Amino acid sequence: MIPPAESLLKYDNPVLISKSTDRKSPKARPLKVSPQPLLDSATPVPPPPKPKSTSADSTKQEDQEILNTILPPREWMDGNQLWVQQVSSAPCTRTDVINLEELLDTKLQQRQARWTGICPVRRELYSQCFDELIRQVTINCAERGLLLLRVRDEIQMTIDAYQTLYTSSVAFGMRKALQSEKGKADMEKKIADLVDEKLELKKQVNELKAQCDAVEKRENERRQIEEKKHAEEIQLFKRTNQQLKTQLERVIAPKNN
Repeated sequence: MIPPAESLLKYDNPVLISKSTDRKSPKARPLKVSPQPLLDSATPVPPPPKPKSTSADSTKQEDQEILNTILPPREWMDGNQLWVQQVSSAPCTRTDVINLEELLDTKLQQRQARWTGICPVRRELYSQCFDELIRQVTINCAERGLLLLRVRDEIQMTIDAYQTLYTSSVAFGMRKALQSEKGKADMEKKIADLVDEKLELKKQVNELKAQCDAVEKRENERRQIEEKKHAEEIQLFKRTNQQLKTQLERVIAPKNN
């Protein structure tokens, strides 16, 4: 396995842990105690030496355990050897914070992180920076570090929820896009059919209009012929009536004389 990449989180030097299981720890030998000479009861017994204070060591061990709980050590294999690297428990100063900020800006530029929008590189670096701040705070105040851990986990849970929502929305959008593409093809076919039907209906309208115009023209011509024929008949009847009237007058005139 490739050793872990450089991180903004400060670690101690890696420690080699052997993976061989055939080596057994040697049995402890019994401790030989030389007999002490008997003291006279009259001689005062000196008080036993006071044990050295181990409060600092226990506090340091407790802080390291808290750090390992908050920020677990990272492990990697090199051949058949297991390397473990714990988070550093060294206290930090104001200079360390300034150096952390400068290193963060340098890493952002080196890895060409985007300054806006969604960027996994920027998110990873800021997450490492936040872990380093948690480490620095935990060394001075474990309770504050645990509270920051809750804040970090809540933020991570919110981001994961947004990622799940984004993934589901993308899948939903893709399904809707495919459905819309299928519906679009059906709609385009329907539109083409309606356009063809419209052209056919328009053609029928033009044919019926032409037939109507032809019928109207034919009827106009027939009416004009009928009107002309009727006018001629009227004129004929008028002439006939006039002739009959003249003849009648001629017949009546001699009788009156």
